[in-house]
Amino acid sequence: MKALSIRQPWAWLIIHGGKDIENRSWHTKFRGRFLVHAAQSMTRLEYNYVAGHGETIGFLEDAGINVTLPAFEDLQRGGIIGSVELLDSLNDCSSPWYMGDKGFWLRRPMALPFTPFKGRLGFFEVPDELVTP
Repeated sequence: MKALSIRQPWAWLIIHGGKDIENRSWHTKFRGRFLVHAAQSMTRLEYNYVAGHGETIGFLEDAGINVTLPAFEDLQRGGIIGSVELLDSLNDCSSPWYMGDKGFWLRRPMALPFTPFKGRLGFFEVPDELVTP
């Protein structure tokens, strides 16, 4: 199955926080369900940017989105955390999660048991037997 490595806390937000856009600088022709791989690295600066004060996503409150992140040390990294369906690759979008040049429009996230796995750039293959839906 295809997978995409996404840095935390963004990966967690796709699976648990209603994030329906994955911002990218490139388009993809791929459509369908893929595994969300939480990248190994995450800086405190990245976490704080999203968490704001009190671990609430402050920059999305105006859009009516109120999500509380797990603590920095509780975000799983370096493995598969779930799957999501990619509907389209967009140049523009009205979603409050859209912040880039391009974005992958996502829906129907599904959490999976954490499976350690080394990530790669772009979409990559993960053996089906490593991930139980």
